[in-house]
Amino acid sequence: MAGTLNKVMLIGHTGDEVKMHYFEGGNCIGRFPLATNEEYVNKATNEKVSNTEWHNIVVRNKAAEICEKYLKKGDKIYIEGRIKTRKWQDDKGMDRYSTEIQCLEFTFLTPKGGDGMTSTPNMEASQPQPQSSSKPSAAPQVNEEEEDDLPF
Repeated sequence: MAGTLNKVMLIGHTGDEVKMHYFEGGNCIGRFPLATNEEYVNKATNEKVSNTEWHNIVVRNKAAEICEKYLKKGDKIYIEGRIKTRKWQDDKGMDRYSTEIQCLEFTFLTPKGGDGMTSTPNMEASQPQPQSSSKPSAAPQVNEEEEDDLPF
């Protein structure tokens, strides 16, 4: 294979509010934890097993401001991005590593106020995309036939 791919797609629930950090020049980043769950039946004991995996999500600039405005703890969201591992030193001089998901696109999946608002801005980490409005757009109508074809 000539190329490589670093792509992550997650659907989960936010574990906290978006924490914003602002920089000189007007740029900003938002960080929040995202929980994904895996459930299965242990064949040996026939018990239902549930595992939760936590992901550190990083959104930048306009995407971060949108997430801060509309996301609340417990909201369901679809995240698309890439894995990034950062190396840093703690106060004792020990090397530490932090793995994050650099969010490039997202869609809100929790309806707000019963109007089914979602957002799918295409936010590149290096270049913010201009948007006509920072308010999420309404979700498209889904036909009954289309729902039957969903794998979940």
